[in-house]
Amino acid sequence: MDEGKPVIAVTHVNRAFGDKTVLKDITLQVNQAETFGILGPSGSGKTTLVKLLTGIDEVTSGEVTVLGVRMPKLAMLQQIGYMAQSDALYTELSAKENLEFFAALYGLKGGNRTRRIGDVMELVNLQEHLRKRVDQYSGGMKRRLSLAIALLHEPPLLLLDEPTVGIDPVLRQSIWKELKALNRKGTTIVLTTHVMDEAEKCDRLAMIRDGVLLAADTPAGLLQATGTASIEEAFLCYGGVRR
Repeated sequence: MDEGKPVIAVTHVNRAFGDKTVLKDITLQVNQAETFGILGPSGSGKTTLVKLLTGIDEVTSGEVTVLGVRMPKLAMLQQIGYMAQSDALYTELSAKENLEFFAALYGLKGGNRTRRIGDVMELVNLQEHLRKRVDQYSGGMKRRLSLAIALLHEPPLLLLDEPTVGIDPVLRQSIWKELKALNRKGTTIVLTTHVMDEAEKCDRLAMIRDGVLLAADTPAGLLQATGTASIEEAFLCYGGVRR
């Protein structure tokens, strides 16, 4: 991929299911090594947009390119770490068996596989539960294991759908610290959230409501443009709701 080109380019994208249009003329870019947040209430189209970026779903019209490749393209899954909103885990297997299964899919072998499994489980603070069956995990532990799996193969692009839902504040802080460290190493991160304090941690933020992109800018830029004091107020302002 050429230097200076966006990691993600979404151009005039529409996605309809039958007569219901879920995304309406979305155009945005995500640059290398930034954390790009997609903020919006439940049902706003955030998850649909992420599925288009991963290639799990296909646009009705418009174009999505990721790392210079037009999506969907199956081979691109090697380049992407994806954490879905609902945990895609084999609950009858242990965490270790889940990690080994996904490591094999990503082509991780031998000592490198063992090292990466140890590293990601340490990051999400689940080292002591490595051999526990996933059906014995709490909801928050399953979220953490899903994040560990997304990070396993050190992909250049992370797509995280509501990554910290159900995770306690202390661990959430350490996960954000790690995401920022990954940015510094060149990893690009796109995440969806409806949590305002997380939105403020993003380098840039897209605000979506009812499938429409209301605005995309740095958190400071959004506050300045709306003359508001918080991201929540800015979001309400862009949505035509003033307090």
